[in-house]
Amino acid sequence: MDRTALVRWLESPRITNAIIAVIVLNAITLGLETSETAMAVAGGLIVTIDKICLAIFTAEIIAKLIAYRGQFFRNGWNIFDFVIVGIALMPSAGGLSVLRALRILRVLRVISVAPSLRRVVEGFVTALPGMGSVFLLMALIFYIGSVMATKLFSNSFPDWFGDLGLSAYSLFQIMTLESWSMGIVRPVMEVYPYAWVFFVPFIMVTTFAVVNLLVGLIVNSMQDAHAEESNAATDSYRDEVIKRLEAIEAQLKDK
Repeated sequence: MDRTALVRWLESPRITNAIIAVIVLNAITLGLETSETAMAVAGGLIVTIDKICLAIFTAEIIAKLIAYRGQFFRNGWNIFDFVIVGIALMPSAGGLSVLRALRILRVLRVISVAPSLRRVVEGFVTALPGMGSVFLLMALIFYIGSVMATKLFSNSFPDWFGDLGLSAYSLFQIMTLESWSMGIVRPVMEVYPYAWVFFVPFIMVTTFAVVNLLVGLIVNSMQDAHAEESNAATDSYRDEVIKRLEAIEAQLKDK
């Protein structure tokens, strides 16, 4: 099998769907390995299936290296697959025993195989520059809020606002709206009745403004990525139609 045929074979829907099936099977076996009952009943079979899945992933990477050669490492998703499988192949004994837990990262390979998931990740990555500015804004708001909260409430509530770190964590809990009212704000208002003047604007700015701005950036980037993919598909189809028309025109001229 030459390289071109190997590339077509690797990119065929049959092989893609087979790899997705192996990824799902491997995810199930890795989950079963955490169950003492499952390991007691079929531990040997589970470990064998895990090794077979890893062997398939390794064979796929080798086949891609043969097919694409130097082009392999120019594709970010190929590098992603290479790193994930490489981590799984590293020995997990002794000081590297933590790598056994990282084997579950093999499940992430489904992202590089499934086009819909790739679009989601690509949209997220595209949004990162804009998100960086929003995160910087969020950090400034949290720093200002933490300083103010520490100065205002540290004497009466040292466990929540005793220093900048504790204040930042408490404000993060408030931003997520996790037990923020009965858990933190109302107890603070029993001592400082006008504390709502601080907490309500903080929630309005962080929870309802900045967080939604992040969501909007991600959604917009995903829409742009989808539009680019649709435009590329349209251009490809148009070029194919033009080539066919040119071929028909050439045949008519020959006659």
